[in-house]
Amino acid sequence: MLLFARTAGTSTAQIQLVARDAQRDWTPALDAQVRRIARAVLAADAPPVITGIGNAFHVPGALPGEGETQIFLTTSDQRPVSLSILRRPGEQPRWAVALSEIVDEAAAPPPRGSLLWYRLACALPAAMPDRSVASMAATDAVIAREDYQFVLRALGPCGRSPQR
Repeated sequence: MLLFARTAGTSTAQIQLVARDAQRDWTPALDAQVRRIARAVLAADAPPVITGIGNAFHVPGALPGEGETQIFLTTSDQRPVSLSILRRPGEQPRWAVALSEIVDEAAAPPPRGSLLWYRLACALPAAMPDRSVASMAATDAVIAREDYQFVLRALGPCGRSPQR
């Protein structure tokens, strides 16, 4: 069995499951996944905990259907995280996540099942808040919202549905 628990009260001799489904049957695959994520959480360069969406902007390109959207995320420790979505005519949109203030051309979506993937897929809200696009022109706000939905679809469901 794998247990996901915390200490109960002030006693370190007792533990409490973090959710009703926090006791799982052990499998080699689940064991490997938990170990990989635990190592990532403890790493000095672990991605921050995502707490929400800050501001966003969309800049149309020179050609119809071309443009770039940037969505700045909020984090528990105020470290920068942003999503970039690039649209080009006749191509599928591309997106990437950046963990610094500089968006590198080599930035890419996080691998599915990685800590960063979980932090995005499990924490991002289902819709972009109105305040995030309040300063944009209406047409740019519509595109930014569409781009955000594109990222959510690309991430896919969190797959974690804790029962409290």
